[in-house]
Amino acid sequence: MMVTSENHYIAPLDEHVERRHVFYPNRYGLRLAGDLYTAKDLDAEAGYPAIIVGAPYGGVKEQGPCVYANELARRGFVVLTFDPCYMGESEGFPRNVSSPDLFTENFSAGVDYLGLQPFVDRERIGVLGICGSGGFALSAAAMDPRIKAVVTASMYDMTVAARLGMDAEQIARTKDRLARQRWVDAENGYPEYVPSFPEEPLDEPPADMPEPDAEWFRFYAVRRGHHPNARGGFTTTSDLAFMNYSLLEHIDEISPRPIMFIVGDRAHSRFFSDDAFKAAKEPKRMVVVDDAEHIDLYDRTDRIPFDEVEAFFKENLH
Repeated sequence: MMVTSENHYIAPLDEHVERRHVFYPNRYGLRLAGDLYTAKDLDAEAGYPAIIVGAPYGGVKEQGPCVYANELARRGFVVLTFDPCYMGESEGFPRNVSSPDLFTENFSAGVDYLGLQPFVDRERIGVLGICGSGGFALSAAAMDPRIKAVVTASMYDMTVAARLGMDAEQIARTKDRLARQRWVDAENGYPEYVPSFPEEPLDEPPADMPEPDAEWFRFYAVRRGHHPNARGGFTTTSDLAFMNYSLLEHIDEISPRPIMFIVGDRAHSRFFSDDAFKAAKEPKRMVVVDDAEHIDLYDRTDRIPFDEVEAFFKENLH
């Protein structure tokens, strides 16, 4: 069941920042739900630089994106957050369907929307992707030169993750299982969706839960990051699309537009950023945050290097 966003943000709104709900279409005609953050003293006649912030894979705009948007709007940027299509308050049915193409397109739809706002300079639009949205943000930038700069935080490439740790035989078995699930879904009239996290937040993760599952629970399943629209995972057969796609195939074509990768020194996902950094061309930068695990870059304002993010965007959205 979709829950409206009021009173479900994981961080308070800064007293100097205004947030308003907005709706706009992507190129598939699905209406996306977003939040537009601006400074309260915004000059409606000026052309501001703007940033689109994407949620972690399976997350929504009221979680990590609200933390980033709140801080970056306070620092003078117009910031757009959004629920991916089929998620949260955005359109798309059945619910919880995922697709690498659709989730990449959501970033370009945000560029469309921001470029029509009179107070945004459409030549100064950047993107920031958290976790899985880092891969989608890079994919969007490779395709869409209107995106002038990219920042990723705890980046995941979900098309690599879909095959991670499997040999050829295991991949073949997985494809067979998922393809046969399509027949089950067709018979039932609705695709299978098995949520990972409880409807109500826990006090703490189960004591015997192994990593990295316990790490996901330390954010999504407890009050720190729990949201009723982000129960974890997607429809079972969504994985098929990711097994047949390469999000970062053309990452080298983002150049000469700059990329900054931010990763925690203890992040289990660090290799995704390391590999993408090697594949990207200059200009590029890697920022390694001390004493930070993957989820710390979702909401830990004492870990997220906002000064460096601000300087990067101000330098490159000029």
